[in-house]
Amino acid sequence: MLLAAVAVPAVAAPDEWRNFHIGDAGNAQVVLEPMPFEKAGDSFPGSAFYYLAADDQKNYWAPIAGDAPVLPLDPAAHSDAQMPGAVSALTGVARSIRIDNSGVDRGRALQCLTAAIYYEARSEPDAGQQAVAQVVLNRVAHPSYPNTVCGVVYQGSERKTGCQFSFTCDGSLARIPQQMFWMRAENVARSALSGYVYSPVGLATHYHTVAIYPYWAPSLRFLGTIGAHRFYSFNGKAGQPGAFRFAYVGGEPMAAPHTRNNAVVTGEDKALDPLALQRAYEAGLKSAQATSALTVTPTGTAPLKAAPAPTYSQELQKRGGESLYRAKELPENTAIRPEYQNSGKWINQPGT
Repeated sequence: MLLAAVAVPAVAAPDEWRNFHIGDAGNAQVVLEPMPFEKAGDSFPGSAFYYLAADDQKNYWAPIAGDAPVLPLDPAAHSDAQMPGAVSALTGVARSIRIDNSGVDRGRALQCLTAAIYYEARSEPDAGQQAVAQVVLNRVAHPSYPNTVCGVVYQGSERKTGCQFSFTCDGSLARIPQQMFWMRAENVARSALSGYVYSPVGLATHYHTVAIYPYWAPSLRFLGTIGAHRFYSFNGKAGQPGAFRFAYVGGEPMAAPHTRNNAVVTGEDKALDPLALQRAYEAGLKSAQATSALTVTPTGTAPLKAAPAPTYSQELQKRGGESLYRAKELPENTAIRPEYQNSGKWINQPGT
C-alpha cells in the first residue's frame, strides 16, 4: 500500500495534479491591484489622481483618459528657496575687502563678523552664511553705514529694539555659543575677510527671514532667497556699483555692543531706516553734483567751476592783495617747439 501511494503520483499526468494545489499558489499570472493613493478619491476625500510621468514626458502633467491635452509646466516657475542666478548681472558684483591691517583690527573684525554669522545664520548651509557675511561687508563699503566691520554689526545696539542686527539688542549675546557652530561661522568669516566674494548675493545690503515681511521690503530691490533669508539692495543710485567703495581703512572699535541708552525705549531709529538712508543718499548725491556743476567753454571742455576769489585783510590789500600770490617767475614760452608742431599729422596722405 505504501508503495502504491508513492507510485501513483509519479506516473500520473501533470493535468491530474490539480487536487494537490493550494489555492492559486501555482498561478504565475497575479493581477497587481493599484494602491489606494493611486485611485482617485481613495486616499482622502477630494484627493486627485496622480502618477509619475514617463521619461519622455518629464515636466508635463500626465493626463487621464479623456482629459484635456498635455500642457507643459511654466518654464519660469521656481521655488523661492532656489539660489538666485542672475543677481550679479543685474545689480553688480561686490569686490574683495582684504583686512590685513594690524592684529587688533583683524582680530576685532573677525570676532564681529563671526558673531553676525553665528547668531544670524548658524543653522544655515554654507551659502546662507556666506550671504550674511557679504551683506556685512557690502555695508562696510557703502557710505550710508560705518566703514568698519564692528561698526556695521553693532550699529544701533544701544537700543532695546530697532538695532540693525537683532541679535545685538534682543539678549541673544547672553547665550554661550556652541563651539562647533562658532568655529564653522569663524571659518566663513575668515574667508570673507581674506578677500572671498560671495557673488550670488550681489550688492545686497538688507535681508530678512522668510517668516516675516518688513514694511521696507516692497521699496527695495528684491534679489532672491538664499537659505532662510530674502536679500535686497537699495534702489536707484544708492544701489549702483558706483556707490560702493571696497577699500578698508581700519580703526575697528571694540567687538562688543554699545552701552545701552535708557533714553531710547523702542521702535525704529529714523536715521537707520532703509528708506530714509536711500533718500538721504539721493539727496546728498544731488547736492554734491550741484556744488560741482560744470561750465561749458567755447573749446568744448568742461572744467569745474572756479573757486571764489579769496578775501584779504586791509593790510594785505594795501600791499597788493592777490598780486602778492601770483606766480611771476614761470617760463613765458609755452609754444610748441618747431620740431614737434607736425606731430600726429600724415607725412604723405595715403593713396597720393
